[in-house]
Amino acid sequence: LPKCLSEEEMALLLQEAAKGDTPEAKRDWAMIELMYATGMRVSEMVSLDVVDLSLKEKHVRCLGKGSKERMISLHDQAVQTLETYLKETRPHLLSQGKKDAAKESALFLNQRGERLTRQGFWLILKGCSKKAKVETPITPHTLRHSFATHMLRGGAPLRYVQELLGHKSISTTQVYTHLAEDQIQRE
Repeated sequence: LPKCLSEEEMALLLQEAAKGDTPEAKRDWAMIELMYATGMRVSEMVSLDVVDLSLKEKHVRCLGKGSKERMISLHDQAVQTLETYLKETRPHLLSQGKKDAAKESALFLNQRGERLTRQGFWLILKGCSKKAKVETPITPHTLRHSFATHMLRGGAPLRYVQELLGHKSISTTQVYTHLAEDQIQRE
């Protein structure tokens, strides 16, 4: 079964991510918040452009496997974190870039004002996890597993979680029901 963080570990990770005051720290918080709020794959998150985000309507347009598009709703905390990132942080990261950086459409940027990579996010997540003292081994996909498991554990219907994750088959999503049950048994 895939690994997932407990709700307590996820809370620790989000609290740690929210601590930093640098532009990079604020970006990191926005990315972790978005990943956990939506269950996106890391490749989907790093390929987002600014136009894919609609904070007014509280959703993000995501291009998944097989170029399948889906709309994922955002909760208020994620909207607020992303608003701050877009208004305060992203412009600063853009200004750090090369002269034509203003043309960069990517939502999440690295320190050079360019699109952040999957590997870049993985390193960020690993560092944040270490600071938060999360003991469960973590990868970007762990956030996706945690999202699905916590949604099901909270009573979300399996079909709804399937749609959010962009799974073709319900059997792929059913793995998370076992994770939720295992987590309940451990407590």
